Amino acid sequence: MKIRVEKKIGKGTLWIETGELAKQAAGSVLIGYDDTVVLCAAVTAPGRPGADFFPLTCDYRERTAAAGKFPGGFLKREGRPALKEILTSRLIDRPMRPLFPKGFFNEVQVQSFVLASDRCVDPDILAMNGSAAAVAISSLPFNGPLASVRIACINDQFVPFPAFDQLEDSDLDMIISGNKDAILMIEGFAREMPEEQMFEAIAAAHGYIKEIIELQEDLIRQVNPTRMEYVPPAYEKLYEAIKEKYYQAFCDAKRTSGKAARNDACSELKTRVRDDFFPPVKPDDWHESPDWTSDLFDIAWSELEERVVRDLILSGTRPDGRGMTDIREIVCQTNILPRVHGSALFQRGETQALITVTLGTARDEQRVDGLFEEYAKKFMLDYNFPPFSVGECKPIRGPGRREYGHGALAERSVKPVLPDPAVFPYTVRVISDILESNGSSSMASVCGATLGLMASGVPITNPVAGISVGLVKESEDKWVLLTDIMGDEDHFGDMDFKIAGTQNGITGIQLDLKIDGISQEIIKQTLAQSRDARIQILRKMLSAIPRPAKEISPNAPRLLKTKIDPDKIGLLIGPGGKTIRGIQDRTGASIDIENDGTICIASSDEASGKAALDEITRMTGAVEIGKVYDGQVTSIKEFGAFVEILPGRDGLCHISELAEEYIQNIHDICRVGDRMLVKVIAIDDQNRIKLSRKAVVRDQQR
Repeated sequence: MKIRVEKKIGKGTLWIETGELAKQAAGSVLIGYDDTVVLCAAVTAPGRPGADFFPLTCDYRERTAAAGKFPGGFLKREGRPALKEILTSRLIDRPMRPLFPKGFFNEVQVQSFVLASDRCVDPDILAMNGSAAAVAISSLPFNGPLASVRIACINDQFVPFPAFDQLEDSDLDMIISGNKDAILMIEGFAREMPEEQMFEAIAAAHGYIKEIIELQEDLIRQVNPTRMEYVPPAYEKLYEAIKEKYYQAFCDAKRTSGKAARNDACSELKTRVRDDFFPPVKPDDWHESPDWTSDLFDIAWSELEERVVRDLILSGTRPDGRGMTDIREIVCQTNILPRVHGSALFQRGETQALITVTLGTARDEQRVDGLFEEYAKKFMLDYNFPPFSVGECKPIRGPGRREYGHGALAERSVKPVLPDPAVFPYTVRVISDILESNGSSSMASVCGATLGLMASGVPITNPVAGISVGLVKESEDKWVLLTDIMGDEDHFGDMDFKIAGTQNGITGIQLDLKIDGISQEIIKQTLAQSRDARIQILRKMLSAIPRPAKEISPNAPRLLKTKIDPDKIGLLIGPGGKTIRGIQDRTGASIDIENDGTICIASSDEASGKAALDEITRMTGAVEIGKVYDGQVTSIKEFGAFVEILPGRDGLCHISELAEEYIQNIHDICRVGDRMLVKVIAIDDQNRIKLSRKAVVRDQQR
């Protein structure tokens, strides 16, 4: 039976249908906002034996046929997911994961396909809501409903479900997920938005989330799903036994200074405890307890480790001894690598990011194709996380979803401070290689990218820094925020709230939770606490490099821009590209021409670029009175010489303007083919050009 619910939100109508498509899935919905439609389906399977994590897989795909397009490239079929699809898959996963019960290790797969797109509203937000709805009407033990909304800020007004072109004029592009009572996930980017206004945006978004929740609740009531029974592993008795005997020893191990030494101490203790409760060589009088089995040990140990870390923090002791708002020691260095266009090193505690900056031309822009119009990216930030950064030996493969996500967060956090392409026409690529990691390497990438851009001479408008704030929450009245969280605090805490920005406001914000939501009071205090930390970090960064370098690296290409009459583009290109290729061959520069007549010249040195610019100017420029030209004599008459000063444009240098003295024979001064400097002294009504060699000689003698 087909069921449909709908509600007007913003300028359009949000609707959800189920019961007609993909009926063999555990739960499926068709969701749309006006003419944009997404199909979402959820399925489940028994977990693998011995699994110790929740294998939730979320996958989002955009079918180009939804927008009436063919896939770009040689193959006319969709292949590996694009960056946009990977990032949207992460957005679906992050708020949904904490709403499944602890210890639930069944396989769950949620897929979303864009079936129709009006190329107005981004379908990613529909996939997020549709995926949550598909799971909510299935038999899975899901603590929903869960809703998401994208919100923009246009003329100081918050707009839900903004159109794609509206985001171009918006000061904010933020996605927020939550339930009726709390916020679960935030992913947003802004143009240096003050914390107070950002908090207002989050509060406004939560209002729209409640409306979408009501729509889902109506759907769930009509479907009336039967939930599967889930019995969590019975590890409590083993947990209590280990806690009673080894709690204090575990606390002591967690207080060990240094990440590697602390891990070694905890690993050694774990081995000792395992051998105590489940000895590898059992003595004759040993009897296994009927209350637990060895397969529960890892679960019980992980629970005890979480309890130890949280108890230490709540008692006022962080694993490395810092106060709750203290930032680890920061080290900033610039220009640490030769030959590259810019480099920097940012270290905060045991997290280290090596930054490399490359400056390129328009030919290096990244073309991005999808459901919307193709566009070019002039700024890219790539994040790499090799296994040695955490002392692990793992297979070395390409970047995963985490790397793409962290790189996108850092890229969009830095992008608002980049100069306008008209001022700085370079294409910029930043690489962040994480060489050590113990907490918030994405925010280290933001800080390092700022240092690298300044060192390479990119005239950013303001420096950007970022920090991560954690949370340990036992109840609504008992919780504590942690500035600059490290690995254990992230893993065993309840929140990872990353905020990047300038001294003026926020440019990037990302919230991930392990609990089922946080209150607005926690969000407000986190925003304030992160700003204090951000200002401290910015001061440290500016002490290393107070302002962008005045000159770009001598190894970077030189870019020159000019503009010609669009009608002269054909003249510059020449038949079959012969003319422009000739200029490039003679000067060694590369030349790019846009339809509006904008010319971009790139060269390895300034002299080559200027030589190419001079040739282009001579070929396409208008003749100016009083300007000196290096011309070539094309013919000689008794009354003077005709000199070509621009391609196809020549003028007469009368015999009286060739020299100060009397000339008996004009051939004593010049011959056909000779080059001479001449000044334009007049242009008559018939556009005839009068030249003077004598005026140039006179000027040179002054």
